[in-house]
Amino acid sequence: QVQLVDSGGGLVQPGGSLRLSCAASGGSLSGYTLSWFRQAPGKEREFVGGGRWSGGSTYYTDAVKGRFTISKDRAKNTLYLQMTSLKPEDTAVYYCSASYGLIASTTYNANMYNYWGQGTQVTVSS
Repeated sequence: QVQLVDSGGGLVQPGGSLRLSCAASGGSLSGYTLSWFRQAPGKEREFVGGGRWSGGSTYYTDAVKGRFTISKDRAKNTLYLQMTSLKPEDTAVYYCSASYGLIASTTYNANMYNYWGQGTQVTVSS
């Protein structure tokens, strides 16, 4: 059983940066896909970025490409989301998620993930 704890959200001005963290526990993450999703008020949860913990490609939604970067600290079992050039439309609750054995084509689908962090609020406003 994987447990995920999200942190790092806050209030930031447009153009600013934040780094979110997702600390995973409960065993090895080998074979898991870990991703970030976000959900704004009144909207569906949407894929931000993610990929296999063990390596390979990292995928991003078009809206964040070139601005957000996912990284991993395997020694700490921690996933990061570095967000730069933040925009008001990035305002949302951000969730870390994990699932075992996903194929690449399902990385984007929130319904395929069975482990979720509690979420961390990111607000971009002047």
